[in-house]
Amino acid sequence: MTQTTVTKCLLACLLIAGWQGAKAQSDRWQQRVKYAMDINMDVAANRFSGKQKLQYTNNSPDTLYKVFYHLYWNAFQPGSMMDVRSRELGQTVLYKDKNGNERRDWDGRVTDRISKLQPDQIGYQKILSLKRDGAAQTYNVIGTILEVPLAKPILPHATATFDMEFEAQVPVQIRRSGRNNSEGVDYSMAQWYPKMCEYDYEGWHPTPYIAREFYGIWGDYDVKISIDKKYVVAATGYLQNPNQIGYGYEMAGSKVLRPAGNKLTWHFSAQNVHDFVWAADPDYKHITQQVDGFTAHFFYIENETTKETWPTFAKMIPTAYKYIKEHYGPYPYKSYSFIQGGDGGMEYPMATLIMGNGKLEGLYGLAAHEWMHTWYQGMLGTNESLYPWMDEGFTTFAENNVVYHTLDSTKSPSAQTSAYNGYFALVRSGYEEPMSTHSDHYNTNYGYSLTAYSKGAVFLEQLGYIIGAEARDKGLLKYYWEWRFKHPNVNDFIRIMEKESGIQLDWYKQYFVYSLKHIDYSIDSVFENNGKTVVRLRRVDNMPMPVDLLITGKDGKQVMHYVPMSLMFGTKPNEDAAVQRVVHDYWPWTDRTYDVEIDMPMSDIKKAEIDPSERMADLNRSNNEFEQ
Repeated sequence: MTQTTVTKCLLACLLIAGWQGAKAQSDRWQQRVKYAMDINMDVAANRFSGKQKLQYTNNSPDTLYKVFYHLYWNAFQPGSMMDVRSRELGQTVLYKDKNGNERRDWDGRVTDRISKLQPDQIGYQKILSLKRDGAAQTYNVIGTILEVPLAKPILPHATATFDMEFEAQVPVQIRRSGRNNSEGVDYSMAQWYPKMCEYDYEGWHPTPYIAREFYGIWGDYDVKISIDKKYVVAATGYLQNPNQIGYGYEMAGSKVLRPAGNKLTWHFSAQNVHDFVWAADPDYKHITQQVDGFTAHFFYIENETTKETWPTFAKMIPTAYKYIKEHYGPYPYKSYSFIQGGDGGMEYPMATLIMGNGKLEGLYGLAAHEWMHTWYQGMLGTNESLYPWMDEGFTTFAENNVVYHTLDSTKSPSAQTSAYNGYFALVRSGYEEPMSTHSDHYNTNYGYSLTAYSKGAVFLEQLGYIIGAEARDKGLLKYYWEWRFKHPNVNDFIRIMEKESGIQLDWYKQYFVYSLKHIDYSIDSVFENNGKTVVRLRRVDNMPMPVDLLITGKDGKQVMHYVPMSLMFGTKPNEDAAVQRVVHDYWPWTDRTYDVEIDMPMSDIKKAEIDPSERMADLNRSNNEFEQ
């Protein structure tokens, strides 16, 4: 082999290695599931029977001596943990309105309704039999959790097959799932089957269903649903027998040949998802929209409002996806369904349940939020019990950007204005708790909601202030590629952003996630010294930050004086090439004040302003300016 050939080979190897490194994911084992379910629905009784075969692959290094399943619908029974918790939180009076009426901390969809359910209104999931590799297993039902001590453990890297027979009663619509929702949808079938709990590097997560979100194992689903022929079914996955079903699923130009009998069996298949949702109503209208490599499905009950809003909304999806794909990564499946149903908006793999009778702007914003969950809940799949803000907050951030940049009628001052307002209201309320609080253990629904949604979105927008929006946005795409289908945690995200920006960010995580320290910077004083102006900055509150200080001269010229904070060990790049920037020495986080020396006399300065972009979550902006 000649020297030239050797050189070419080495270059080729380096190129291949570089490409693989760019696409490589962090190495974290994942459990794997494969469900096959046959469901026979009795719409007259609002019940169904089910058979489930589950192949469970233990990819962990641990031997498993028991497994756990979720039985979510057992929450919809008087005296359940969800019932008790909802009534307890509802006793908290958040405030009184101007008329003296009390605003209680209810989840308005739940309140005390569960305690009043009659036997034919409750939900349940009853296990009739359970076998593991053909051998009967004992089990314990503990509220919404099924505990299964195994007669024979599952060894590392082994697969066990569980066969289950069960029956369920569909509860009246209360939270996320149920029958006869407020807009007239017959069945919103979410959390409807016994679902294996997640086992990850932190162990088992048999989280009781109190009210919050979900955590699941990626795998494959093969689901057959037998239901009266008049019903139209929307679901996760791909319909395998469209020409036997029709209802808008049939292939173009083909004839629908439905089998004899009063029922149709809908056969859906979905790969590499962590849950399966379906909905059914005899009045669903089904339309589709082609979107850059996949088909968007829309299911809604037509009325005077929806006959106008839903077809228009469908045509808006390609524009929304163009922005989403560019900023957050491509959608990897070949279909997605927007389904009228549920109790507001709730995300599931390849589908969402959303209320559908509202105005077009509201419908679009709600759909944008739930669809963005496909990225942060569906593909990245962070444990929402431990890190709800990494799903809801990141999703809110993305939703706000999608709506702001694609909806002409948006009137917000900036994309994240509502998120900052929510966070500031949370701090003022006195109900703030650290973002590290387990989602079920917040003292108030109010505190949970504003922390997960608003403060979580502020976390990302403010990160753009710290490292630069361009680095943050590039980091979000790298986060998507590196951690898809890997259940990342907050440390994984921070490391992505550190690698992208070259800035240390552990301090940001510690202050903004794990503490209740807040940000307040002020212009303490402005004075002249030897012909130069000194602007003395003061850290009023306890969270240190880098500071952008914009100086505007009386001649109109602007200079950005950037003061990095010592714990960063780096500086963000200049974000506006049209404005001159001066980078100053680090501000030690221990020091309360910092003097910024301006190379011009005080008489020539018109204005000094801290953080003119208003991305720093400064609780008191009234002390951020000096003007003469």
